[in-house]
Amino acid sequence: MSVIDSINTALSQVQDPELHRSITDLGMVETVSFAQGVVDLKILLTISGCPMQDRLRGDITAAVVKIAGVDSVNLQFGVMSEEQRNNVKLLLRNGREKFIPFAQPDSLTRVIGIASGKGGVGKSSLTVNLAVAAAQKGLRVGILDADVYGHSVPRLMGLMGQRPTAIDQMFIPLEAYGVKTVSMEMFKPERADAVAYRGPLLHRVLEQLLSDAYWGDLDVLLIDLPPGTGDLAISLGQLIPSSEIVVVTTPQVAAAEVAERAGRIAHQIKQHVIGVIENMSDFPCPKCGETISLFGSGGGEATAKRLSELVGSDVPLLGKVPFSPALRTGGDAGTPIVLEEPESAASLAMSAIAASLIVRSKSLLGVRLGIAR
Repeated sequence: MSVIDSINTALSQVQDPELHRSITDLGMVETVSFAQGVVDLKILLTISGCPMQDRLRGDITAAVVKIAGVDSVNLQFGVMSEEQRNNVKLLLRNGREKFIPFAQPDSLTRVIGIASGKGGVGKSSLTVNLAVAAAQKGLRVGILDADVYGHSVPRLMGLMGQRPTAIDQMFIPLEAYGVKTVSMEMFKPERADAVAYRGPLLHRVLEQLLSDAYWGDLDVLLIDLPPGTGDLAISLGQLIPSSEIVVVTTPQVAAAEVAERAGRIAHQIKQHVIGVIENMSDFPCPKCGETISLFGSGGGEATAKRLSELVGSDVPLLGKVPFSPALRTGGDAGTPIVLEEPESAASLAMSAIAASLIVRSKSLLGVRLGIAR
């Protein structure tokens, strides 16, 4: 094998840090030459000022200098033409024009909407921690912050002020703690700007966030839905008919009655309600150890019972997450509690819920198939 062949082989093993595809497959390698121990390369970036340029320089140099006979690498960066960028988009979308990958019949991604009847029940914090817990178990996970009016996921994930890399009309989700994240907040000119959208436009926004993002291969996509039973909850069922719903409530019976409505609307649009999570549950007093029911009790069980009666099948209470000040402080700091305090009662509860969510009820995992030799 010639040195040039060895260089091309080495380059084929280098992946774009954001697209997670080989730079040779993406057409990023424009020229390769070798003379007297020096390799000259020209690499085309998808956009000018690519934030991953330094990472690419390091990865490419490290791969090429290992080749026998190579003493140094001269690396020059250019920018793709519009035609070359279009080829990249077609490659990433498997030759198809813009579409929602999770709505396709061949999609293997499990899409789970996290819903609640009212705000203030900790739905976003649960979404983030469940996603990170699932990623820790080796799954490829994404979060779509569909709470257009009250988006808080970027802060909870430590992504404040960061913007996705855009390739024309396609963008690359930001990543933190092994989870790909998309939020409306990432596209506003100013973070303090209010979003004042009405029904049809909200549907279009959700459709664009799902279709314009290059999510790659995901095992699970968690969608943080706005509280209530409004436009976006209905749009999710229309855009991704196979999506499932988890309902979040607090132990307060009044909150549980409202949470039930979120499950009802999901059932009406033929979504599978897979369970209920009770947040802010009983916790031990830090001084005396006595159990404190700050928000009452029984809300989770009541919601699960009513939804089971409604759908005609078991809607289980997936778990109870004890009230924890650390859950709030971790959210404000952008560090999920399942990472910051993994042995806390709240973290253990959310990790157990994540483990139950990532196994489909009809999974063949662990089932003897009875195949004879």
